[in-house]
Amino acid sequence: MIGRPMHARHASSRPVGGFTLLELLIVLSIIALLLAVVMPNDFKPMQHSKDVVLRKDLRVMREAIDHYDGDKGSYPPSLQALVAAGYLRAIPVDPITGLATTWVVMPPPTGEPGGVYDVHSGAPGKSAHNPIPYGQW
Repeated sequence: MIGRPMHARHASSRPVGGFTLLELLIVLSIIALLLAVVMPNDFKPMQHSKDVVLRKDLRVMREAIDHYDGDKGSYPPSLQALVAAGYLRAIPVDPITGLATTWVVMPPPTGEPGGVYDVHSGAPGKSAHNPIPYGQW
């Protein structure tokens, strides 16, 4: 055994490069911890944008109802009548429920013709940014 040091090991008895299981678990734990801190903050802007879209959709539909009433002398019989008459391209999707069929239609005061006086969201609950329930916006 000339030329070979006595403390050298055989190449197959020692791992070559790479990470141990413990090192990988520590790195994954750190990544999970960072994600747990960052992720809840990512949902707030998304919820805020849905609230903004809901307010805009309600404003547009209410303006369309008012224009229909001003032009025809009565409130529209349904939201679909606003689309048929060209006041809306389509009934918007409620951004909170994700459906165009959850709008709550308020009838006109007694004695006035038509079926749609006002419209509200049919979404349950309320926004984190506004204490008023969605159905009362």
